[in-house]
Amino acid sequence: MVQSSSLLTAAAVAIISSTSHHRVECFAPPSISIQSAASTTKNSSLYAKKKAKSSGGGGFGGGFGSPTPTKKKSSRGKSGRSDLISALNDDDSKKKESKSFSRTYVKSEQEDMLNDLAAKSSTTIIGKAVAKSPHYNTPEMDPFWQLLPSLISTKFPTASDKDLERVAGMVEFSIGAGKVEDNVVENPWRPHTELHAYMPGLGEAEPFLDPDQLDLCKQLSENYDVISSEYEALLEERFDRKGNDRFQSVTSMNYEAGWKTMVLFYNGHRIKDFPYHLCPVTTKIMESVPIAGRIAGFNRQQPQSGIPLHSDGNNMWLTCQMGIKVPPTITNEAGEDVPSAHIRVGPETRHWEEGHCLLYDTTYEHETFNSHPTEERVVLHVDFFNTLKMTPLEIKVLQYIYDMREQFMKAEGVAKVGAQVL
Repeated sequence: MVQSSSLLTAAAVAIISSTSHHRVECFAPPSISIQSAASTTKNSSLYAKKKAKSSGGGGFGGGFGSPTPTKKKSSRGKSGRSDLISALNDDDSKKKESKSFSRTYVKSEQEDMLNDLAAKSSTTIIGKAVAKSPHYNTPEMDPFWQLLPSLISTKFPTASDKDLERVAGMVEFSIGAGKVEDNVVENPWRPHTELHAYMPGLGEAEPFLDPDQLDLCKQLSENYDVISSEYEALLEERFDRKGNDRFQSVTSMNYEAGWKTMVLFYNGHRIKDFPYHLCPVTTKIMESVPIAGRIAGFNRQQPQSGIPLHSDGNNMWLTCQMGIKVPPTITNEAGEDVPSAHIRVGPETRHWEEGHCLLYDTTYEHETFNSHPTEERVVLHVDFFNTLKMTPLEIKVLQYIYDMREQFMKAEGVAKVGAQVL
């Protein structure tokens, strides 16, 4: 089974490399309009959504995309087998694993195994979900989703259909065959038309959640002094070896919003050459949760600026922010001292406090503003999979899907986008 998993992983990337005429987009249902790779590069985000009325994701984007094929006919045939096997054979030839096997024999062996895995996985709940795509088993089908049932079956061989029921619902939504539940559609504060990654069955939601429910929030608050000191140390080393400022406007929305981020984690994993030795406690605490496929790090909000109203399109993630540097109160028109920095999520408005966490659901529309005339606002920002609602297995499967999708996108040349952002 390990051999099968390794082969399928290589196959997944190989097939994308051999079908590069696809236009790279986010993991979103076909009905959602998403940027091309060129537009994504321009907006400096691997998973950036196409800027609309509510430019999404708190500037972070991050969803499941379905590449849209061009008019050019695919050379993959119905399932991409010919190019897939060819790519695998080339890979095997380079590795020279066994000189005694002819290419014809290896090709036959690989194709038989892939066909066998595909046949078995097609009967799983993930296989049945993928089969609901109107493009299933046609040249127009995104090969990522076509291979996903086999990938999950080999990576998680003991997972039952019951275990993966909600994951299958997420897959159906991503390929345009699923629907958003009524409790989301009927909530005026959650713009359901902006969802680009959605898992059904997570139950009722609320704008702000009690941070005491999570050990993450407790650890951050208990270590505020250390984390604050580590932030100051990072400020001293804010420029990388090439002289680039580690604080960047990571999306198009942030350029005009006065919000810059020192990114510690990108798409759920560490950043090459980042000085983690300067922030060991911060890093350890952040890695205690399943960091989501967006951006986690220190956010700075300049005086007299804010993030405009928007919503993030992923209901599988929660956001935690701890106040690192909160500007002092200001005097309003009535002569009252009031907090200078706020965030509104849905109908509720909260204020940051140093050493305290805010926990909220960004599928609700939200906005921020720092009204102080001279002082900036700094928070530690962490996007993570919803451990309050999702099972550990569901989270592991979703992390795997996101990781594989990123590999697919890199195979189509989107890796340079990540380098640009970071």
